[in-house]
Amino acid sequence: MDITYKNIDDFVIACLRGELDEFTAEHVRLSLDKILGEMQQAGIKKLVLDFSLVSFMDSTGIGVLLARYNKFNKYGLSILIKNANGHIDKILNMSGIYKLMPKLAN
Repeated sequence: MDITYKNIDDFVIACLRGELDEFTAEHVRLSLDKILGEMQQAGIKKLVLDFSLVSFMDSTGIGVLLARYNKFNKYGLSILIKNANGHIDKILNMSGIYKLMPKLAN
């Protein structure tokens, strides 16, 4: 899993590339925690996770997202999701993630 990100006005866009599973979970957690710290320093309140290049996600990925949601929410920061396609969009919808992290229109 590779994560690149950039600040755009009042939000950060993080592009995820690869698989979000038990083998990449720790890397994703640490990367999102780093982004959290930078957002706090810059006073940015929104993170957009771009899933367009995520090829696979399992239940471990759901756990990572829920844990990061709780951590970001604790600091008054929100997470939104965009470009989740196919089976990943279905997983996010069925798991209820979109109720916590709204889906942005493509």
